[in-house]
Amino acid sequence: MKKRVFYTEAAYVLGLLIMAFGNSLLAWADFGVSMVVAPAYIVHLKLSEFSSFFTFGVCEYILQSIVLLLMIICMKKFKFSYLFSFVTAVLYGLVLDGFSFFVRRIPFYTLYLRIPLFIIGMCLISCGVALFFRTYISVQSYDYFVKEVHTKTKMSLSSFKSLYDAASLIISIILSFVFFGLFKFRGIGIGTVACTLLNGRIIGLVGSFLDKNFDFKDRFKFRKYFER
Repeated sequence: MKKRVFYTEAAYVLGLLIMAFGNSLLAWADFGVSMVVAPAYIVHLKLSEFSSFFTFGVCEYILQSIVLLLMIICMKKFKFSYLFSFVTAVLYGLVLDGFSFFVRRIPFYTLYLRIPLFIIGMCLISCGVALFFRTYISVQSYDYFVKEVHTKTKMSLSSFKSLYDAASLIISIILSFVFFGLFKFRGIGIGTVACTLLNGRIIGLVGSFLDKNFDFKDRFKFRKYFER
């Protein structure tokens, strides 16, 4: 069967949109957000007590800037694509705040409505990450860090993503305890654990489906700028 062409630039845009939408759904479902964004969400919950400026999206790109600096240190080099990763983080933060504004108006308060909301959000996030791994455009610092280390170490992408997610979960628990008190979990719940255990596997399955059915090609000649 002939594969359909999927432009890498479209993968970037679509990945950004559905990841932001998925995370806004997870936050509204209130079972705990994805472990990757949990640190930013917990910081948002704390700092928003003092200023409305610190939205979920703003705290996202602040923490992504820190991850970007760590990536530069780990890779021991700096590239233009690393700088554009910050641009992606800002775009993602803005889209996330936009989706969150509308999602908060969804009247899903009962348990049997929140569960499918969570499942849809988790699946969307995994699909978004899988798309991000198939574009040359600099993605969010979280996913870019995983992508760069995977390329350098040759470790299985899904395995390293699972390790990264587990580390994010531990950091989130520590932040929750520091900000809100010992054994008080804010932004972390059974949903966060589910994401930690399942996201890596779902990303792998989605990635296999995409590679089997689509041929990812560049529509524009911008790749050279991101490979420097």
